[in-house]
This record gives sequence, C-alpha cells and structure tokens, in this order.
Amino acid sequence: MKSKSLTGFTVLLLIIVGFGAGYFVGQSPWAPYAFFGPATGTPDEAKEAFAPFWEVWNLVHARYYQQPVDDTLLTKGAIDGMLAVLDDPHTRYLSPVDEEAAREAMSGEFQGIGAEVEAVDENIVVVSPIEGSPAEAAGLKPGDILRQADGVDLTGLDVSEAASLVRGPAGTAVHLLIERDGEQFEVEIVRDTIALKSVRSEMLDNNIAYVRLSRFGDQSAKEMAEALDSVMAANPAGLILDLRHNPGGSLDTAVSIADQFLPAGIILRERFGSGSEQLYESTDKGLAQDVPLVVLIDEGSASASEVLAGAIQDVGRGILIGQTSYGKGTVQTWQGLSNGGGVRLTIARWLTPNETWVNGTGLTPDYFIPLPDTASGEEPIDTQRQAALDFLSGQQIISVPPVAEPEG
Repeated sequence: MKSKSLTGFTVLLLIIVGFGAGYFVGQSPWAPYAFFGPATGTPDEAKEAFAPFWEVWNLVHARYYQQPVDDTLLTKGAIDGMLAVLDDPHTRYLSPVDEEAAREAMSGEFQGIGAEVEAVDENIVVVSPIEGSPAEAAGLKPGDILRQADGVDLTGLDVSEAASLVRGPAGTAVHLLIERDGEQFEVEIVRDTIALKSVRSEMLDNNIAYVRLSRFGDQSAKEMAEALDSVMAANPAGLILDLRHNPGGSLDTAVSIADQFLPAGIILRERFGSGSEQLYESTDKGLAQDVPLVVLIDEGSASASEVLAGAIQDVGRGILIGQTSYGKGTVQTWQGLSNGGGVRLTIARWLTPNETWVNGTGLTPDYFIPLPDTASGEEPIDTQRQAALDFLSGQQIISVPPVAEPEG
C-alpha cells in the first residue's frame, strides 16, 4: 500500500506511533512511481554497490562472538542507517508493530497518551497534544521535551524507540520527565483509548459559526461536511475555522476540506525533485465559499493545516489570526513493506498558491494575538478566538507582533 501525507508535521511531524495520529495518511493518486512488490534479490545494477553489505552480513554471521545474531534487528539497523544518511527527519522505517499501530490510529482510535511529537537535535519534542487526550489533560504543551519515560532516558532515541517506551494499553500509567523552558518536572499520565473525532462545531454570539478541526484523518472531510451543513443552515454572519494545535495529516483530506472554503483555483503546488509539478485545485462547489472567514493558527498548526490556511490567505478568502504556524513544507509517501513494516519517504515539497514554501518559517498571521499568561487554577482566556469573534462582528482588533529576540 502506498499513501501520501503532509505532516505534518520543518523537522516536523513525525508522529510517535501510539502517541497520536495525523502523520500517516490516505491514498494519493499522484505519487510519481508505481507500487513495487516484495524484493526478490539484489538488482543487477546495485550488485556492485551492495557487495560490501553482503560481505559484512556474512562476516557477522560467521565470526561475531555472540551467536546466533538476530537477523530482524540487523535488517532494521541496515534500513535505519540507509534512511538516516538522507538526513531527512520525516523519512524513516517503521517496524511491523509500529506500522500496525499507525494504521489503527488513522482508523480513528488508538491507545496511548495522545501527543504528536518529532525528533529535534536528538530530543523528543511535543508538536501538539491531541485534543481531549490524556496528554492534553496533563498539561503537555508544544515545545515540551520528553526526557524520560519510566526512568528510561529518551534523549538520542529515534521516534519509534521512544514510542515503544511511552505507548501502552489503556488504563496503564507512564511516568514522564518533561523539560519546558529549561526547567524539568515530572508528570504521570494514565493512557487511554482515544477516539479521534476531528471536527466539532457550535454557534457563538452575534450569529458567528465556530468550527474546530483538530486533525486531517480518514473521516475528517466527511465530518467537516456534516459540520458545515449544520452551521451554514443558520446563515451565519461569519465563520471561525480553528486550526490551532492541528498537526496535519492526509494530503487528500486537506484538499477536500480546502475545497469547502475556496472558489475555483489552486490549493497547493506539489514540486518533485525532478522539477515536475502537480497542482491541486478546488472545484468551486464548497459549502462555505462566501461566508466571511477567520482562520485561527498557532505554533502547533502544521503541514496540512498550513496547506489549508496558506491557500485561504494567498487567495484573500479570509484572514489568519493567532501566532506563526509551525512551518513544514514537505510531503511524504507511506509505503507498506513485505514484512508488515513500512517506510515514510519524503517525495516532494509543497508550496502555497503564490509559491511560498513555509518550511522552517511558517505562515505569518494577519493579526498576531498572543494568549495571556494564566495563573494556576484560573480559567484560561482564549484571546485569539475572542479576537476572531470581534473581527467578524465588525470591531477593531489590534495586532501584537512578537518582539524579535536580540542576535548573539
């Protein structure tokens, strides 16, 4: 099986399988090569290059002092090493166990703590806790570094290795050491079965519709259509689309959802290493193409979220309020392997309709609205949602750009 994803995801959106979902995505028709079957041997054109590999393989089996050696581990190590030299944080091998967990997660339910993470400079870093998850309830935030799980150091581990230490059956607990802003603290999180419903909606004051999209999963396009059917029946004066802490997901889902909000035109450009380009376009048949629109973004809005928000911003369909988005501008294919494992391989860059590559920089909101610091125990104030509500109600809002950090 081969699929394509946006994750979502810079050094981004590697999901710890069993932490969350959103990185592993649905089928795309545009992957620029055909499906391949199980390998039957070393291709003739690669025999010379592979000769040292087989020489070492045979030497280990013949002379290594602890026998027998584990062929499965040797194979995994060889694949991990081959992909590591590509120096791409989103290209990696998943073991059969991790592959199965990823597919279960994309089906809409999984067991774990519920947090999207990535590997950055040998650290396991939280991109976003999944809405309604134990990770969110425990207060995990984007940028938190997972230092230990049940006393085992996670620094330097790859994402799959860290996942195996953190995930587990619902009802069991994991003790984590977290680093935030240079300070460390401990938290115990009880794992749960996490249902990944990705869309919720409600009507706010002044007849403003609010739609929250938490991920781009297998059912998200259908859930979005149902939510828009409901809120648009009220003939809203405006609509707030909340993409904060949305780590991304399926490319096809992102395109389908974007089509609900955009007139006919380009949604994104997918650019391959060969220089060829694939355009994804909207059909002018969406349910919410004309309603005044505000999109909420933050540092946890990544990949497919940036595709959707970037297209809306580029074509002038709506405005962005919040904070600079994460900044992931690459596309991965998801290839199943004969052993039940899988490979995530970066195959292209994606660009906004105006050909902006957000990788490493993110999307700049039209209005910067910070969230206030809230003392422990106080009810948090969602200043960003309130700003969107005020804007759509005709009130003036004031942008507060972040203060640039001094160089050096």
